[in-house]
Amino acid sequence: MFTLPVYNSEGKEVDTIKLNVSVFDGTQNLECLHQAISGFTANQRKGLAATKTRGEVSGGGRKPWKQKGTGRARVGSTRSPLWRHGGVVFGPHPRDFSYEVPQKIKAQALKTSLNVKLNENNFMIVDEFKIEAPKTKLAQEVFSNLKLFSAKDKKPKKVLFLTHKLDTELKKALKNISFLTVNLASDCHAYGVMNSQKLLITKAGLAALTERLKS
Repeated sequence: MFTLPVYNSEGKEVDTIKLNVSVFDGTQNLECLHQAISGFTANQRKGLAATKTRGEVSGGGRKPWKQKGTGRARVGSTRSPLWRHGGVVFGPHPRDFSYEVPQKIKAQALKTSLNVKLNENNFMIVDEFKIEAPKTKLAQEVFSNLKLFSAKDKKPKKVLFLTHKLDTELKKALKNISFLTVNLASDCHAYGVMNSQKLLITKAGLAALTERLKS
């Protein structure tokens, strides 16, 4: 069983919490993780790449020259793929790359991604994310207190912040922080966890996430 410290917004340890062993057992199912991430990225593809066939290129309706007697090869259209400004053979056309990944695989992949962050010591719990006003500067101070951000860093580490609820003021304070991705614990997915370097979650968010995954 894993036991982690719980920090407040000032970066001080105020409590400890035992993680639910049915979710945080340290095991990793990399096959499920691969399937879930591949499915997620495939579903993000627009699939808008397109080329025109010889039938779709404008022009080319008149036969360039007569069939016989010129000594040249027979041609029916100036939009042949062999010609400049002609159509494209076997080019890409708009398509749907998305496919459905089973819910059990998604859940197992999310468990794996959380255990990866836990094993890497990149999993941090905050009691409650408190700021006095909806200002980005105050929000950055919290991440600085938790040692997740430093103004001296030329390239800050990517942080995923999971919370049980996201009100308007907190959303306003966090939206302009470049290194931060914010999501609800009930909506997080394996790709989002693996795409971050550090994971910060509120105590209430952890309870919601555990309840979602322990069944």
